[in-house]
Amino acid sequence: MPAPFPNPRPELGRIDAVVHVSFAVLMVASGVRYVMRHSPADNLWTVALAAAVCALYAITAVLAQRRQPWMPWMFALVAAWAALVIAAPSFAWCSFALFFLSRTAFRGWVAYLTGGATAAATAVGLFRLSGGSDVAMLLGPLAAGILLTLIYDKIERDAALQRRLVDEVTEAQDRLAASERAAGVAAERERVSREIHDTVTQGLASSLLLLEAAQRSWPDAGAKDEVQKAGSLLRRNLADTRSLVHELSAPGLETGPLPEALEQAARQYLDGIRLQVTGDPRPVPGEVRHALLRVTQSAAANIRLHAGAQNASLTLGYLPDAVTLDVFDDGRGFDPAAVPAPSEQGGYGLRAMRQRVEQLGGVFSVESSPGEGTIIAAQLPLPPADLPEATSQETP
Repeated sequence: MPAPFPNPRPELGRIDAVVHVSFAVLMVASGVRYVMRHSPADNLWTVALAAAVCALYAITAVLAQRRQPWMPWMFALVAAWAALVIAAPSFAWCSFALFFLSRTAFRGWVAYLTGGATAAATAVGLFRLSGGSDVAMLLGPLAAGILLTLIYDKIERDAALQRRLVDEVTEAQDRLAASERAAGVAAERERVSREIHDTVTQGLASSLLLLEAAQRSWPDAGAKDEVQKAGSLLRRNLADTRSLVHELSAPGLETGPLPEALEQAARQYLDGIRLQVTGDPRPVPGEVRHALLRVTQSAAANIRLHAGAQNASLTLGYLPDAVTLDVFDDGRGFDPAAVPAPSEQGGYGLRAMRQRVEQLGGVFSVESSPGEGTIIAAQLPLPPADLPEATSQETP
């Protein structure tokens, strides 16, 4: 059960300022009216009581603004006000300001008690003013007090509902932000794993293949060539690793014409690969260029490691609204539907290539069958040719 005297948190806002000014104006007007209509003997005690009410009201308002303890002063104010309005009904109009101040000070049944006391004292004072003959003077303030209480309660409920909704929205936004951060971390991990696979892992696997071939043919003259190729590939891998640490980019491949960069990336793994370009070369966005480079590297590494191909080729095509890349080999082929799931032994290449392309809104496909070679095809969208490309990193 909540405490009957919760710590109030009043704020001197625009409405409170209007209430305080209204109280001061009505007190002055009611005081002048009372002095003009009563004898000096009656004025003395009534004016003194009115002054005490004004002082108590001022103390209560100041303490409320400074967020200091003020409830005892509010009780004294209500008691003094009840005595004043019963003795001098001319001050009854000030009861509105006192009602709002008491509702600001208290919560629960204490607020109803002080508000009811204010309305009851006003009703008694006005009923005395009518000589005890006007029932409307008695019932009117009580009805007004009930109406104001209902309105004030409705305002408080709506404000509490709004605060609760704001809190729920804030909490939902925090959960969404946390979810987005988690998704961002997962996406970044996936991106880094693709970068490592398409550069370091593929290069190390090819280097290992070359060293194993050199070991088998040692000390033949061809073994030296295999060792030199493995050393060159390992040096490229070292450069790739350093680049991943700094910028996750492809050193030497992220600038210059795209066809030459793709051919250079493929020749890291396949010396005899051929390049063909169709359409009118044009600048492409940096992220599209990067994806094409990684797809080329991964596909070329797969051909060297798994295909046993005699011939391989790259076809780069420029369309009005897209760029295409086809990587062909005449190797042993495979069944794309039977590719095993990624594991510690490998299997990330095709999945990584597909993710790269599809994340940029492109289309990725693999056409192969056992003994029939393989075609890896990627198509990535480009902005219209007549629009300036701010993110382009190449010149055709």
